[in-house]
Amino acid sequence: MTLEELVACDNAAQKMQTVTAAVEELLVAAQRQDRLTVGVYESAKLMNVDPDSVVLCLLAIDEEEEDDIALQIHFTLIQSFCCDNDIDIMRVSGMQRLAQLLGEPTEVQGTTEARDLHCLLVTNPHTDAWKSHGLVEVASYCEESRGNNQWVPYISLQER
Repeated sequence: MTLEELVACDNAAQKMQTVTAAVEELLVAAQRQDRLTVGVYESAKLMNVDPDSVVLCLLAIDEEEEDDIALQIHFTLIQSFCCDNDIDIMRVSGMQRLAQLLGEPTEVQGTTEARDLHCLLVTNPHTDAWKSHGLVEVASYCEESRGNNQWVPYISLQER
């Protein structure tokens, strides 16, 4: 491996860490400010009613759920809608970290009903210009990825 290749790999790893941290920061801030829609069904309803308010769509899935055909069909439809409406979109793995970030209760022998975290929408109503550093960083990464013909970039949230 040449020096240039090593530097490129290191830069890519740093970029992924930066984007992952930005996504985490953005999700926490969006939830705190009531700008986060959680769930495939809830997200579809919002995108049908007010797609212009959606600034980012995160599709979350772990490896063991990759074979869920119904979920993959939902994802395909949501991705298509997002592309048609110029909504930034990302694939995310690390459902446990996602639940941790959003303060989801841990399941105790099935007593708590967990929310569907497979689709998350970050909204920015037309009435205000909410900008967070995380949103700017994530939007920039999505745009850069599209420039590299990667239409749905992927990040992995690591447990802490």
